[in-house]
Amino acid sequence: MNQNQFDLKGHLQHLLTLADLPQKILFGLLDRAEKFRVNPGETPSQYDLLAGKTIVNLFFEPSTRTRTSFELAARRLGAQVITLDMAFSSATKGESLLDTLYTLEAMNADLFVVRHQETGAMENLAQHALPHVHIVNAGEAHVSHPTQGILDVLTIRQHKKNFEKLSVVIVGDIRHSRVARSAIHALTILGTQNIRLAGPAELLPDDLSGEKFTNLDKALEGADVIMMLRIQKERMRSGLIPDEREYARRYGLDITRIKFAKPDVLVMHPGPMNRGVEITSEVADGPRSVVREQVANGVAVRMAVMATLMGK
Repeated sequence: MNQNQFDLKGHLQHLLTLADLPQKILFGLLDRAEKFRVNPGETPSQYDLLAGKTIVNLFFEPSTRTRTSFELAARRLGAQVITLDMAFSSATKGESLLDTLYTLEAMNADLFVVRHQETGAMENLAQHALPHVHIVNAGEAHVSHPTQGILDVLTIRQHKKNFEKLSVVIVGDIRHSRVARSAIHALTILGTQNIRLAGPAELLPDDLSGEKFTNLDKALEGADVIMMLRIQKERMRSGLIPDEREYARRYGLDITRIKFAKPDVLVMHPGPMNRGVEITSEVADGPRSVVREQVANGVAVRMAVMATLMGK
């Protein structure tokens, strides 16, 4: 268990990873997120749980869903929100990540939402943050994306109640995917035994548990949940995987291939999607897709995380 996530009383101080997170804490976050959940078309409730608090978003990599949902979540909790465009920050002048933290702490920032391309960045921030300051990992290199993992299992739980009996297939570039790693951590905590990892052999991980498949049709047999991952074009340029057309033929999810799974299978994708490559529009927008539910749950999960960390 990552002790840097907890304060001296054993309370969750930061959210850095889901690896070995106690099941009780994960269930607490899921239950709290359910209460914050808003259906499409409903007017979101406004809370004052974080009134007077300042939350800073530091995104050193591009983001649409994660960055926007964290900002909405903080505002709906009543916090003041600062989102820095790191391309125009002092980081471009050589300022270190820790100096950025120290500068903003001096302005009484209370919580930092951070996306960073370097492994270990979150641990470093948590170790040097002031005792009242909280760090939330919004995506760290290829290592972890904990709030994505939580929103994924929340989405599954809204449709499938018994995680222990689920067959979950994760498809694509799993070796380089922080989304896949956090999803596997969350599923493992909740007791899922049958996790299948499918993709080109070069993109299957050596350090993650789960049965590995290079034949997608075989992997999909009897699946309850299919989680598709975005294929990064740089993998094609480096020769790790075939071109788009060949990848789609071997590993793309279409209306024919989905029939290998159970009739009530859930189709997930963290976004952004390469339509026609890893997934067709017919499936992404079809009746088994819960992709938009994942996005909606993202705001609720991030509200739950921030409210929990700040003790409200």
